[in-house]
Order: sequence, then structure tokens, then C-alpha cells
Amino acid sequence: MPSLSLHGIEGAFSRRRRQDRHPRVRIGQVLHSTPEKIEPLVVQYVQQEFAKLKSKNKLKIENLHDGRPWMADWKHWNYEAARRATEAIYKRSPDLTREGGSIPVTLTFAESLGVNVLLLPMGRGDDGAHSTNEKLDRSNFIEGSKLLGTYLYEVAAVKA
Repeated sequence: MPSLSLHGIEGAFSRRRRQDRHPRVRIGQVLHSTPEKIEPLVVQYVQQEFAKLKSKNKLKIENLHDGRPWMADWKHWNYEAARRATEAIYKRSPDLTREGGSIPVTLTFAESLGVNVLLLPMGRGDDGAHSTNEKLDRSNFIEGSKLLGTYLYEVAAVKA
């Protein structure tokens, strides 16, 4: 499902660079959409909602970076190795939710190199990725390191 979230809202007396005081928006796109299709719709919606506030403030919307949606073949041997590694470490099957991420270079790698790309997560959904209070629990680091090692073992077993 598409999503919209605001990031980077800080007080007026932030010590960061001026542009970092403004809210950042992250838009989770649906698979067959593109930034060119989605951006005008989001801008129009936000402008309409802002107008309803009758605020003395000014609204400026600027696209600082975007990326096209990416999805890989989850039946590929790469994903099978990751599934087996996840089951070995966490004693349960992974939940293939197609949860979004903000790493648009994955599509660039997949298209440019003609390879299957896998993002193997180490964190939890509540880690606050890219936020001021981003975290990675010690247990996630330890188990994630085991997961990566086991994944490489499983890849070697598939390719042997």
C-alpha cells in the first residue's frame, strides 16, 4: 500500500544547517508507479490540505531525491538462500511483506548488472531507520551477523 510520512521536523532553533529544519517527506509508492506520476499528486494534496489551515506560514515543496519502486523474484536461489538462513537463525520462516525501503540504488544494481538483488534486513520495524533516534539493538546486531554468515554459507551450498 502507498504511504506518506514526515521526517526531520525540528524546532526553529536547531543547530543544524538551515535546510535541515524543514520537514522531509517519504512516500512509499505502489509497485507500478513512478516518481513522475506520484509527485504531482502528492504536491497537489499537500497544497490543498495546507490551504485549509489558513496559516500565515509559507509552504515550499521540493523534491530532493526520489527512486522508482523495485521488486525482485522471491523464488530466485538468492532469496531461497536467505529464507533458509533466516529459518536457521530465527527458527521461523521470513515474512515476505514487500516492505519498502529507501535504497533506490537497488534497482540501479539490478538493471545495470542484470542480477537478482537482495536486501537482507538486520533490524526491526521499530528501529526508526534514517530518523534522529535510529537504533539497532545489540541482539539484532549479533543475530544479524549470524544471519549474514549463514546466508553466505547457504549461497555457497546452492552454487556448489
